[in-house]
Amino acid sequence: MLPTPSPDALAHSRHVTAHIAALIEAAGGWIPFSRYMAAALYAPGLGYYAAGATKFGWAGDFTTAPEITPLFGRTLARAIAPAIAATGGDVLELGAGSGRLAVDLLGELERLDALPARYAILEPSPDLAARQRALLADERPHLLARVCWLDALPAALNGVILGNEVLDALPVDVVRWTDVGPLARGATHEQGRFVWRERPIDDDALRARAETLALAPGYVSEIGLAAEGLIRALAACLENGLILMLDYGFEAGVYYHPQRYMGTLRAHYRHHALDDPFYLPGLCDLTAHVDFSAVARAGTAAGLRLAGYASQAHFLIGSGLTELLMATSPEDAAAWLPQSNAVQRLVSPAEMGELFKVLALAKGEAPPLAGFARGDRRHRL
Repeated sequence: MLPTPSPDALAHSRHVTAHIAALIEAAGGWIPFSRYMAAALYAPGLGYYAAGATKFGWAGDFTTAPEITPLFGRTLARAIAPAIAATGGDVLELGAGSGRLAVDLLGELERLDALPARYAILEPSPDLAARQRALLADERPHLLARVCWLDALPAALNGVILGNEVLDALPVDVVRWTDVGPLARGATHEQGRFVWRERPIDDDALRARAETLALAPGYVSEIGLAAEGLIRALAACLENGLILMLDYGFEAGVYYHPQRYMGTLRAHYRHHALDDPFYLPGLCDLTAHVDFSAVARAGTAAGLRLAGYASQAHFLIGSGLTELLMATSPEDAAAWLPQSNAVQRLVSPAEMGELFKVLALAKGEAPPLAGFARGDRRHRL
């Protein structure tokens, strides 16, 4: 039984529905799913990430790794500290969510005497940016002067670009392969609700990718051209340093496995995963797993060096997660057990440890990362 939204939340969803319905009408009665997803998530003042509802943690719709334990952010700080030192550069976090990762990263970088001169946050949501600023002001007030918020990528950057669960939230196209070729799935608005409809693919890049995949008739899946576009944009602005992306997903051979014939697209509402992406528009997060092969290919084509690809478990353990946990004595059960349980969630194959991956792309003088010393899977991409 799904939680019942409040009257205000239902009213907000009706506003989002009306906005997307107007987009569909203006487009002649149909829009590709990527456009529906972009509007449902990012329409100014309306979309899921642009409006004011709580999204992260147990009070929201999903829980990300930084909300589980501060050891996640502290471990990432240890992972990127050598790259910050080698490049003398800044840190740019993409889509900083609640701000928890920034708080934990900055705290550990300060302990390591490895603070960047500037910690920039690229955040498309004014509401989330305000929450991030408030959290940093509360927990790291003496470091707030180092933090700035951007509304566009900088023209040039030296240092580290970090994205935790960013790629999965970018709009995807949905394709169904048929006997007569691939078709684009999109949304129409009929009798007050959104429904799937299919049309021939009119986007050349999308059609070429779908034809290259050549999947069996009846197969439905996603193609994430927006994620590849983001990587190309990051490559253009990075002069010297490292891009580190953490997310759930697979390499192409697993992503498009015959058994995954219904794709990975999901809606997330109050910690429930739903197959219907049209449920309560504006109140649900929409995500798709990441095709890391395509992301890596986009990066290397744009001049980046593939610097590592591993499961989250291998990367975090290799970066010092276990050592940080052991700083708390197991004899102090009240402190040890919650942290031990949280670490188990991060690294267990049955939880986040295997489904989540870490991809590193580099340019210039970025040093090798300890997290890839064991378990590097670049050969699978």
